[in-house]
Amino acid sequence: MHTVSDILQAWIDGINTADIKKLINLYDENAVLIPTFSNRILDTKEKIKDYFEKLGNRDQLSIKLHDKTVIIQKIAEQIFVLTGNYNWRFSVDTELFNFEARFSFIIDLSKKRPVLNHHSSQIPRTL
Repeated sequence: MHTVSDILQAWIDGINTADIKKLINLYDENAVLIPTFSNRILDTKEKIKDYFEKLGNRDQLSIKLHDKTVIIQKIAEQIFVLTGNYNWRFSVDTELFNFEARFSFIIDLSKKRPVLNHHSSQIPRTL
């Protein structure tokens, strides 16, 4: 993975194939995840793994990136903020649901596990 876009694609592929190991290996040892489908802030590798294992058990789990919403900001030589929108899909009691969400990642390309921080939340209805 050489670019921020490569890391995002690896993350999306990890979700779409329910490859928990691939997902976990993207997150730094001290990463923080503020997940889409939890009210907790996950600040250990074990908590992040548990979250993705539970999510990975959802039937028909998939995620689709809204490419045109992606913004990459360079913060320092190897550090970037990546933001945008994506659509989560999975079944709940045999009914397929879509969840529009926004995300931000802080990524350090100098690290083997480049995701330092990841926030994702459902997009609220507008007023």
